[in-house]
Amino acid sequence: MNAAEHAAMARARELGLRVLGTTSPNPPVGAVVLDAGGAVVGEGATSPPGGPHAEVHALAQAGARARGGTAVVTLEPCAHTGRTGPCADALVAAGVARVVVAVPEPTRLATGGAARLRAAGVDVELGAEQDEAAEGALAAWLTGVREQRPHVVWKVATTLDGRVAAADGTSRWITGPEARAEVHRLRAGCDAVLVGSGTALADDPQLTVRDAEGRNAERQPLRVVLDRRGRVPASARVHDDAAPTLVSTAATPAALLTELFARDVRRVLLEGGPTLAAAFLAAGLVDEAVVHLAPQLLGAGTPMVGALGISTITDALHLHVTDVTRTGGDVQIRLRPTRHTGGPGTTGGGS
Repeated sequence: MNAAEHAAMARARELGLRVLGTTSPNPPVGAVVLDAGGAVVGEGATSPPGGPHAEVHALAQAGARARGGTAVVTLEPCAHTGRTGPCADALVAAGVARVVVAVPEPTRLATGGAARLRAAGVDVELGAEQDEAAEGALAAWLTGVREQRPHVVWKVATTLDGRVAAADGTSRWITGPEARAEVHRLRAGCDAVLVGSGTALADDPQLTVRDAEGRNAERQPLRVVLDRRGRVPASARVHDDAAPTLVSTAATPAALLTELFARDVRRVLLEGGPTLAAAFLAAGLVDEAVVHLAPQLLGAGTPMVGALGISTITDALHLHVTDVTRTGGDVQIRLRPTRHTGGPGTTGGGS
């Protein structure tokens, strides 16, 4: 890859992130077209299901300037006909001379794009900056391909001593407005937001995506309440008409994810309390964690996570820090579990 292609791939990853949460069950792909001289002439990202793929958007913007140029794409162009035509064929028809791909197509249905391009005389580079793309916008979709379940992002706001609520149950607001704005951006990039009945009863959250003025966004993720005993009343805010809501009685976290996957959910934001969080962590079903840490101490109150069945430090669930960011007066820490644990007696939660 040359410098222009490196820059184009970074931009393609950014474009994929911009449509995260709008493309499921399709992958959020970004594409950039360079002309023969290396100048950017087209950009695109995956449309909602049924709409054009990223490559088609970028080629349409580039027009005749794509001929002899390079397409830089975060995922291998598809070779099959579904609701849209094969992107590999569109690239060939546009006269593109080279295609740089980050992540090779992992599914049997859509594979073969690189081979079709090469057969047409197009130079193809596969696996360019693959890790960066696979851990970015494509992470949730790839989890779905590998494990046939949604990707789970656990979000929690906590004090320095790991409390999500004071001894009297109050929790608004542990973090400041900047951190809360980040949460709404995080929700916007997910297909579903999940809480248990305990959180729904204690906090009566609306679970919508809102702007800085508190107005609900046009697109809303599915609100999911795990309520096995039917405790959440019809008057709860999660039952208003601001967004669709699913009340699930699934017996386990795995069963709930199976239910959501069948509904084309590929990225779930877990916003439940410590019991539900512990259930997903113990089952090895948390793929990312976003922790908003406030510089406060309570000394007592509700812990950020419930019992995990861990009795000794050597069995601790380890997480790898992937990013640390200041959000106003708070700190946002992004992490990925490096080892899953499955302690006894922690497979329920959220009933």
